[in-house]
Amino acid sequence: MSGAKLDPIDRKILAELQADGRMTNVELAKRVGISAPPCLRRVRTLEEAGYIRGYHADVDTRALGFEVQVFAMVGLQSQAEADLSAFEARCRAWPLVRECHMLNGEVDFILKCVAPDLSSFQSFLTEQLTAAENVASVKTSLVIRCAKDQPGVPFEVLEERLSRSA
Repeated sequence: MSGAKLDPIDRKILAELQADGRMTNVELAKRVGISAPPCLRRVRTLEEAGYIRGYHADVDTRALGFEVQVFAMVGLQSQAEADLSAFEARCRAWPLVRECHMLNGEVDFILKCVAPDLSSFQSFLTEQLTAAENVASVKTSLVIRCAKDQPGVPFEVLEERLSRSA
């Protein structure tokens, strides 16, 4: 189901929760212009429909001691569906891998990894990632700094597009 099939109030609810998932239902209802009971029903419907996958805290990785962030570009020997799925399952099991995306082009997967220090990442790289079955190549890039880390989607862009097509 696309975002266009949601009504404007549903999209406002999603935008507000994306910005602050800890607000109370009463505050959320006030911000989107409806009363609390229908707001709560809408939130539950959005959760059940899969638009809201969960709630989490945005933690400061460096403050928690994870000083190293690395993007690893992984090439596989085989791109058969069973091999792709097996690699994805392996990535889900590795704690240092925080994101895993299959790509089109020269690289099969890009992994976002975090580690407390370079030595920990190097151990993961040499003992697990490059040693994993079906991994043909791994190229890594160490993150120096992050200029933008904005989760979610830009609802204002969606609203602008919908207003033009209406």
